[in-house]
Amino acid sequence: MTDAQMPLTVCFQDDALVVVDKPCGMLVHRSGIDAHATAFLLQTLRDQLNQSVYPVHRLDKATSGLVIFALSSDVARTLSQAFEYGEVMKTYEAFVRGHTPQSLHIDHALRDEVDSKGRKIKNGTAREAMTELRTLTLWTVPEPVDRYPEARYSHVQLQPITGRYRQLRRHAKHISHPILGDVRYGKGTHNRFIEERLGIRRLWLHARQVAFRHPLSDEALSVSSALPGDFLRMRAWLDSASQG
Repeated sequence: MTDAQMPLTVCFQDDALVVVDKPCGMLVHRSGIDAHATAFLLQTLRDQLNQSVYPVHRLDKATSGLVIFALSSDVARTLSQAFEYGEVMKTYEAFVRGHTPQSLHIDHALRDEVDSKGRKIKNGTAREAMTELRTLTLWTVPEPVDRYPEARYSHVQLQPITGRYRQLRRHAKHISHPILGDVRYGKGTHNRFIEERLGIRRLWLHARQVAFRHPLSDEALSVSSALPGDFLRMRAWLDSASQG
């Protein structure tokens, strides 16, 4: 049974909203970005809960982790406004190429790459984009990759302050520490190296935590997900393969 066929993990649910852990490789809803996709988080969750759900934000198909759905149109409007006003704090974890600094504020404008319907556009408007990075672990693997005698990798925490299209992936590329497994913005030699060693092919980016005020009670709410099993395998392999 594939991840797309497994029951979704619900990390929080009440009468107003549900927070679900999206598998890597599943679109949140139908989109022009991938016209051939057959499994969608919205429909899968709706069928699993046997009730209507309303999306309030997106997560890349290749990214795993937490997605919030409203259980009514009124709550959906409130949550959508919270995202629009930057009132939802999202925390991601990723494995990236190279050794990242202990902390870094990334302030780099990004041009729109798609329109509101997911259609590609050229020469889009440049918009302010900011991300906070914090390094969790550094590794050096004593094997040659590309033109270097050893491979360096980092496990990082990423918090987007703004919500631009593929912001984390593009910001990681901008600082020359692309997310591993990123076929668009990453480095193919390192992607293949990791895939060959682990036998896993994925974008190594996971939405780990969301924090926001509840749309009805206004109480502070923080929801977390467990790291996926493949993330744990990656960390264990890097521990064993690294120097020291």
